[in-house]
Amino acid sequence: MSDAKVRPFLKTLSLQPENQETPISFVPNKRTPYQLFYRRNHFTYPTLTYLNYWLPIRGLVNRPTLFSLSDIYQLPSKSLKVVLECAGDKRSFFDPKVFGEQWEKGAISQGVWKGVSLRTLLELAGLETGAKEVVIEGYDVGKRKDTEEIHRYARSLPIEKALHPDTLIAYECNTQPIPFKHGFPFRLIVPNWYAMASVKWIKQITVIGKHFDGPFQNIDYMYYPHIESIKDAYPVTTINVNSTIQSPQDMEILETGHHLVKGIAWTGKGEIKKVEISTNNGHTWAEAELEQHDNKYGWYTWTYEWVVQKSGEYSILVKATDSFNRVQPERPFWNRKGYGYNAIDNVKVKVE
Repeated sequence: MSDAKVRPFLKTLSLQPENQETPISFVPNKRTPYQLFYRRNHFTYPTLTYLNYWLPIRGLVNRPTLFSLSDIYQLPSKSLKVVLECAGDKRSFFDPKVFGEQWEKGAISQGVWKGVSLRTLLELAGLETGAKEVVIEGYDVGKRKDTEEIHRYARSLPIEKALHPDTLIAYECNTQPIPFKHGFPFRLIVPNWYAMASVKWIKQITVIGKHFDGPFQNIDYMYYPHIESIKDAYPVTTINVNSTIQSPQDMEILETGHHLVKGIAWTGKGEIKKVEISTNNGHTWAEAELEQHDNKYGWYTWTYEWVVQKSGEYSILVKATDSFNRVQPERPFWNRKGYGYNAIDNVKVKVE
């Protein structure tokens, strides 16, 4: 009989375009291997020729510039461990249900990204007075379901976010060139924001003096609190405080005795200050142990020693609190497109 190692694999939600979910219970907590990094696409993969690749910066700049691959590789770089979470992560848990890719808990991954600050490129090009937003356009292109027009995936950042020194034009992930399916040769990395902002396969960068009104800015990735109205809509940006139980898994059968409950917690504002666990469906709570954290944009790992001596069915709940006193709510903020789900996480287990 073979002793071959059993390996986890991505969970497929769709093939055209390819959308696949990370097996979050089975990934290393320090960094996610690219084979298990979740994939979120709006269109089919682009066709690129890298031998003659240039990155233009144009618009409201004093010196419109074409950067070659080697130009960017030679500029000062930095490496950051950053969580990328799809804005639709956990969408399948909304009640009432919402349309869209039915992500469970795996539209999130973490990597160490190396690249050049977008600020460096903008300073080399020289911003003109009146610059308000920076539009990052990808090579991926296709039709949307709400129009017959052809659209390229493009997003903008307010000038302040574009100039943050940790907003990166990344070319490496986990010490290797970014894999093609994750944006090679260059991917924007915007720490603390949902990953729709981290545009892949960057085609060009344009500085503008007004609000960008592309469909992935003004139609998608907006919170719509009302079912049939755009009233009170506002844009998706900062990641909500959140957490996930990795072990035990939902509906798992356990024996009595000692069990290590473990998982991750993350936030787009400040730091995770506390993770609380309930093993009796929220009647009482205890603090989990947060492991030492070595970076400001990655997820936190936590553990809790659970001793259970009585058979039965149990609901295990977890909620995180960040340094801005944002706490996971009992119920998520429902919105029509299903973004930003961050209700208290839970699993049910049976002890025999």
